Amino acid sequence: MTFGEQPAYLRVASDLRQQIVNGALPPHTRLPSQARIREEYGVSDTVALEARKVLMAEGLVEGRSGSGTYVRERPVPRRVSRSGYRRPSGANPFRQEQSEEGARGTWESSSEQDGASPEVAARLGIQLGDRVMRTRYVFRDAGEAMMLSTSWEPLEVTGRTPVMLPEEGPLGGCGVVERMAAIDVVVDNVLEEVGARPGLAEELLALGGVPGHVVMVVERTYYASGRAVETADVVVPADRYRIAYHLPVK
Repeated sequence: MTFGEQPAYLRVASDLRQQIVNGALPPHTRLPSQARIREEYGVSDTVALEARKVLMAEGLVEGRSGSGTYVRERPVPRRVSRSGYRRPSGANPFRQEQSEEGARGTWESSSEQDGASPEVAARLGIQLGDRVMRTRYVFRDAGEAMMLSTSWEPLEVTGRTPVMLPEEGPLGGCGVVERMAAIDVVVDNVLEEVGARPGLAEELLALGGVPGHVVMVVERTYYASGRAVETADVVVPADRYRIAYHLPVK
């Protein structure tokens, strides 16, 4: 078998990947053994092993203890909708977006006071260690964990107000814009930066991912007259979801 100039293990991985993509190796099929890869491609055991590692890192195959390596089911990506505008309905933005997509969205959350880390302090424009309300969310679609979020709000803004706890009180579960408006803070701008990285162990455990899988991370910050009043990290498994933006045309 003739290949290009790539390292041998990448060439083998590329050929096996193509077989997975075109269906020659369908989901739940056992990947050729290390010995078979060695013989079929004329490579060493080390090359065969490294090729399998590449496919595992890409999430295409998974190891089963005492059984071998198998092709994983390839999920059909679903959308996570985001928008620069939300109707004032009193509903959490996640609930609105999932309702519009016809999904069965639920979530659970927990809030606690914390000191701002260097990164959170920089994003909120406050001092290191200043008190913030940290709220962690797990969002589910039909019972399946599909998105994690951690938000931080400076208690200098929300402390001792009815909206101090995002999911409790008269405006519990409403969006940031509505909650801030209730304490006369007018949100007029939001910044979202989207990136990707390997998922942390605890994130992948919560999301049902495999170690090494990539997650998309949305860093979102709400501003009122140039002052940050909330910042959050939204984490979504990249192999199962796509982030779709609905932006108004002005």
